[in-house]
Amino acid sequence: MNLLVEMKNIKKSFGRVQALKGVDFHVSRNEIVGLLGDNGAGKSTLIKILVGYYQPDEGEIYFEGNKVSFKSPWQSRHLGIETVYQDLALVNLMPLWRNFFLGREMVKRIGPFSWIERRKMRKIVVDAMNDVGISVRNPDETVAFMSGGERQAIAIARAIHFGAKLLILDEPTAALSVGETRRVLEHIEEAKKRGISVIFITHNIYHVYEVADRLVLLERGEKIGDYLRKDVTPQYIMDVIAAAAGVK
Repeated sequence: MNLLVEMKNIKKSFGRVQALKGVDFHVSRNEIVGLLGDNGAGKSTLIKILVGYYQPDEGEIYFEGNKVSFKSPWQSRHLGIETVYQDLALVNLMPLWRNFFLGREMVKRIGPFSWIERRKMRKIVVDAMNDVGISVRNPDETVAFMSGGERQAIAIARAIHFGAKLLILDEPTAALSVGETRRVLEHIEEAKKRGISVIFITHNIYHVYEVADRLVLLERGEKIGDYLRKDVTPQYIMDVIAAAAGVK
């Protein structure tokens, strides 16, 4: 097994609340893993530990075979882990091209003078979006006027362009129309074709089931299942989660 990420015996408590109770989790290279569970299952906590937003109380994390201890999301991003949260980390009042390069602006310097290379950045954005099958009307368009599906497309294209090795998507299809959901799933499949591993966090089994290679289930801070997609049905997954939650 060619692992990209391996998390061993991850534990995390917040006061008296034990959010993670010794979770093992891994992602292979060029694999899409669906991370499923109800609210409070521990999905977000596990991912925030992986990227350095939280520090684990116990456990070890390995990335590309090396033990890591990220102290901030910037450290994990530097090694190629891109996380797209539900709010997408996009600035509504900024144009598309500024959002695409947010924190990675191309700056040209001559002597004591420096300036942002706007023209070059605009062209790169158009090319990068077109490269993943997304037609850009105008790179100066304000993000606030874009649909939820278009916003997800920006975030995914940005990760691909900047050479992400692992793309983490937090509820990427939440509140999207059927058509937009289909397009986002296509972008996820495109990321895999380009060699990027993906963690797809969701509570909607039907969305992730279409693209995932493997499904990992969490409930109340424990891993209750780890299945190859081909071995299970969506109904089976829902039954496992319901049984663990005590739902009849």
